[in-house]
Amino acid sequence: MPNSSGDMKQSVYEFITEDDDNACENIPESACKEAPGNFFLNAFNGASTKLAEQIASPGLILPWLLSSIGAPASLSGFLVPVSRGGSLLPQLAISGRIRKFSVRKYFWVGAGLTQGIALLMMAFAALSLTGTIGGVAILLLLLLFSLASGIGSVSFKDVLAKTIPKGKRGTLLSARATVGGVLALGAGLMINNYVGEGEDAGIYAILLIGAAILWFLAAVLFFYIKEEPGATDGSRTALREAKEGWGLLKRQPAFARFVAARALLLSVMLVIPFYSIFTRDITGTEVSSLGLFVIANSLAMVLSSYFWGRFADRSSRLVMASGGFIGVAGAILALSFLFLPDNLHTPVIFSGVFFIAGFAHAGIRMGRKTYLVDAAPEKERPLYVAVSNTLVGLITVLSAVLGFLADLMGVEWLIGLFALLMGAGVILSLTLPPAANMVR
Repeated sequence: MPNSSGDMKQSVYEFITEDDDNACENIPESACKEAPGNFFLNAFNGASTKLAEQIASPGLILPWLLSSIGAPASLSGFLVPVSRGGSLLPQLAISGRIRKFSVRKYFWVGAGLTQGIALLMMAFAALSLTGTIGGVAILLLLLLFSLASGIGSVSFKDVLAKTIPKGKRGTLLSARATVGGVLALGAGLMINNYVGEGEDAGIYAILLIGAAILWFLAAVLFFYIKEEPGATDGSRTALREAKEGWGLLKRQPAFARFVAARALLLSVMLVIPFYSIFTRDITGTEVSSLGLFVIANSLAMVLSSYFWGRFADRSSRLVMASGGFIGVAGAILALSFLFLPDNLHTPVIFSGVFFIAGFAHAGIRMGRKTYLVDAAPEKERPLYVAVSNTLVGLITVLSAVLGFLADLMGVEWLIGLFALLMGAGVILSLTLPPAANMVR
């Protein structure tokens, strides 16, 4: 039975996507035939990267690594801004160049390989360097990793739109997050048992090497995605691309509102490190349960991904708004610990805040990705993605000053400010038109 494997793949694809007629929208018939295979390659690619992101997280793992090699504590404050900003800021320059190529998956493949190499070099730095020199070296390698991530991000959304039918993309993104989250649960248990109290840099080097291997695997999987050649016209220099991006914001007010809503909802992610600080203050102990928070975040991905994915295929803007609303609820729950009895002030109980934040962030991430991929016109999709990511990247870099605000205002006031920003993002998301009507 030579076609049994293909028939099973088709059947599983139809079951997951609730598609019994293989209907395709917005992609050619030839790409439609390859959609089931591309769906699973993309899903396992995402599972690999999601797990890699957890075991080499700039927000959780790398601060502990810097501490283990004796790097100054101040360097840890640059990890998330370098990670996010380095990934998002250069995308406006990259998007114009990508248009010259009819097949764009190779940009992601090259980026994935580069990210794996950067992690291997990071592991080597952890084993051979100490103090400020070691910390700076890891930050520079993280910047390289992030720049590669930015290239991959522009390519990924374009390949996704060319290979997966509209109405199935949110489901695919949820499959990536769900499988990756299940794997990350195991990683969280391992970290909780063996890494949370560790002071040996070798333990963190092993995690980085494991993450590098996962990135190499993800690059191989993406290489085998069958992408139809697309349009190659419209290539522009970085300066002209910037001018086009500014013009795009003026010509498309709905897109400008989307960027503003995404920027405000960024608060759901930015507040998470301050939850960690707040936990220390509330419990009166050092938060050594590193794996506990990885587990909470992974559970949030596993339990929310399918729901958010199916929801996003129906109304991605409402997913953004719902994620922001849940983020506000998480911030209120965190602040409620100021009034709870002392016997409830434990990291285990407070991990519920991290779970809610992860649930909210998963929804916002799913919603904004699906909205933009569905809304942006094919020829200009890299520009739409790059403009959105570049502006949000700039805001992320500027967020590095928030640590100083926490010292001035108190962490609890900063969490309250983030809650207000999330609320504004919810309201703005509700004003967005359906994705199909964003471009006029």
